[in-house]
Amino acid sequence: MAASSLLPSSSSSSSSLRLYRALPSPCRRHQAAPVRAFSAPAALTQDDLKKLAAIKAVEYVSSGMVIGLGTGSTAAFVVAEIGTLLSSGKLTNIVGVPTSKRTYEQALSLGIPLSTLDEHPRIDLAIDGADEVDPDLNLVKGRGGALLREKMVEAASGKFVVVVDETKLVSGLGGSGLAMPVEVVQFCWKYNLTRLQGLFEEEGCEAKLRLGDDGKPYVTDNSNYIVDLYFMTPIKDAIAAGKKISALEGVVEHGLFLDMATAVIIAGKDGVTVKAK
Repeated sequence: MAASSLLPSSSSSSSSLRLYRALPSPCRRHQAAPVRAFSAPAALTQDDLKKLAAIKAVEYVSSGMVIGLGTGSTAAFVVAEIGTLLSSGKLTNIVGVPTSKRTYEQALSLGIPLSTLDEHPRIDLAIDGADEVDPDLNLVKGRGGALLREKMVEAASGKFVVVVDETKLVSGLGGSGLAMPVEVVQFCWKYNLTRLQGLFEEEGCEAKLRLGDDGKPYVTDNSNYIVDLYFMTPIKDAIAAGKKISALEGVVEHGLFLDMATAVIIAGKDGVTVKAK
């Protein structure tokens, strides 16, 4: 799909974003896809830049769409912008499919009509954040704990637009040294933690059960636990890693979102850029 066909028209919400140059894409498999950059006012905070990127992402939304609503701090800006456009009448006939209980509550408070995959098994567009993005637009997601519902909704979407800040860019997945989550059933979780760590001994992987603020095991919206994998070096073969993880009995889902993103909108100190396949 040509990148030019993926870029939406400008809206009044993003009038502060100005197209000023096209850069060659760093993606190894997508050298022909341009990167479009948008200038931003000086002295903006990271949250300001995330909000600008979220506004840019919402330009992909058209009236009448079924939208997958992501989870996390950046996705919350997206949900808020959709709510604003709905209340002003600039968007109409939108249906949102939330990826977590907290996104459901936020969207409901903003008056966004909501549904589920049961009622809308085909979603027009999903917008969400990510914890890591590699040069091929593969992702690590799920540090917010919603990886299973996120993957279900985003896999059912015709387009998947990701919004991140530039600190989330890595040369290889797992390269940030932060958690790559795996959702597991509570039954014999320690057994699976040991097996998960053993899969990636060469990468110096350490597996830890995620704990909540109360010091007890974190429980997902689906009543499962999360084992976080921490890599000393990037994952060598993410596709193979995903298959190995999924093959373990008791594993529900992993946070490797591979070949799913249509476009990634990146907020950085120089403004907002769009990388598209």
